[in-house]
Amino acid sequence: MYAVFETGGKQFRAEPGARLRVPSLDAEPGEAVTFDHVLLAGDGEEQVVVGTPTVEGAVVKAEVLRHGRGDKVIVFKRKRRKGYRKKQGHRQNFTEIRIQEVAL
Repeated sequence: MYAVFETGGKQFRAEPGARLRVPSLDAEPGEAVTFDHVLLAGDGEEQVVVGTPTVEGAVVKAEVLRHGRGDKVIVFKRKRRKGYRKKQGHRQNFTEIRIQEVAL
């Protein structure tokens, strides 16, 4: 069983036992979270249910493992012959989760 769900404006493919890094959630490590905005669900064989826009009654249950920050992304801007140079760095916050159940 697998599902595609949306959280934080991004889409993720979930299978039981999978570990995912999703945009930061307001939940403590060890807590259970539920994602009900499921866009697609399938059993891995032939049956695939596509939502319009979501699959009714489908949920993805997960456990929060930890919070962290991703690798640094360097943003460098430059204009030739003008002496303009600007360097910025950014680290995105994330929450690591373990998928426990995909239920239709």
